[in-house]
Amino acid sequence: MEDIIGRALARATDTKACVIGEGVLDEAPELFKRHFPGARRAFVVCDPRTRKAAGEKVAALLSSAGVEAGEHVLEPGGRTFHADYRYVEETRDAFLAFGAEGAVPVAAGSGVVNDIAKRTAGETGVPYMTVATAASVDGYSSFGAALRSPEGSKMTYPCPAPRVIVADIDVMRTAPAWMAASGFADLMAKVPAGADWILASELGAAEWHEGAWHTVQDNLKASLEDADGVAAARAEPFTRLVEGLMLGGFAMQDMQSSRPASGAEHLFSHLLEMRDHVFKGEIVPHGIQVGVFTLFMCRVYEEILARDYSQLDVEACLGNWRPLEEECRIGEAMFAGTKFPDLGVKAAKAKFVGREETRARLEGFKARWPEIRARLVAQLVPSETVERKLRAVGAPVAPEEIGSTVAATLADARKTVYMRDRYMSLDFLSLTGELDLFARRALGCA
Repeated sequence: MEDIIGRALARATDTKACVIGEGVLDEAPELFKRHFPGARRAFVVCDPRTRKAAGEKVAALLSSAGVEAGEHVLEPGGRTFHADYRYVEETRDAFLAFGAEGAVPVAAGSGVVNDIAKRTAGETGVPYMTVATAASVDGYSSFGAALRSPEGSKMTYPCPAPRVIVADIDVMRTAPAWMAASGFADLMAKVPAGADWILASELGAAEWHEGAWHTVQDNLKASLEDADGVAAARAEPFTRLVEGLMLGGFAMQDMQSSRPASGAEHLFSHLLEMRDHVFKGEIVPHGIQVGVFTLFMCRVYEEILARDYSQLDVEACLGNWRPLEEECRIGEAMFAGTKFPDLGVKAAKAKFVGREETRARLEGFKARWPEIRARLVAQLVPSETVERKLRAVGAPVAPEEIGSTVAATLADARKTVYMRDRYMSLDFLSLTGELDLFARRALGCA
């Protein structure tokens, strides 16, 4: 995997070094000095748990190397918290009070801490370093920070990826087991996300980026091979998991889009987060949510693969095509009464294509279905395998296991079509009239 990490770094726009391995936290001072020349001050951002896991040690290591180290502890009382923009404001103010000039933010934490530090660095115009404390997300190495806006919607705020990443496997294996389960589920999501990208590209509805595709997909199945080893935190499979997650972020840097690493499965999670979803009084981690809908989407794809689209009735599909004004009305109704009422209208406008272009897309898809199907078959993993591996790492697999319902998932499947400007399989199924049927079958209720 070392070569592919090196190749990914060569294509990355922001990250210059990514060190993954056992005991590599000790390399932090040398990496700091090499990649932040002239900086003599570090501002460590952490929470109480990640402070204990790595924040204190990295601050001590930097101090011993002659770097002045300050810190900012998020929710010092230990309360669980979202990646909410208000924490960026808090951290930014603390960083400016520390003295941003000549200082480098150092995130010591997992996804939430990293995104808060990343946006803080972006807003203050300085590069930053991250010390990963859990194998829970692919966002360490990605551009942009996934945060809940003041209005309550989940969005990706633009900001550069870290200049330096230190991922000490010894540190990451001490994180709670659910965090590796979350990361494994997030990595598994690259399977149906890749299928969504293939399908959208074949329909002429998505840009293709060869480099980003290979960065994510070439070693993906190898990284997912040993779920039992990940659950046991054995060094080799755990390291492959971390490497796979980092590659997802590097692909996003390369393409300047999250398309290589996320598809429809992520939108279900975003909808839950935008509703402040909790289960048994606790926030359900992003990757855990994504895993449930990864399995759902793999089952949807099995319905797609069972259909012979070389016999597609294009004229019948065109009966589901609607003018832009009608699409906007539907999009508006999808999110009426929420904190983001214009979300559906924006998506409808961004993805709209005329009737004749839609016809041409469908005719081309119909003619090429055997080749397209072969690409999808090569990409996908049987849903039984996905379920078994998610179970092996301790990840939930059904909506009810995270406090959702079949009915909510069916409703959200329709909403995903009006949620983002990204074309995915559910957009296609909405046009063919099969969305509700395939979703119900995937949930075992049809």
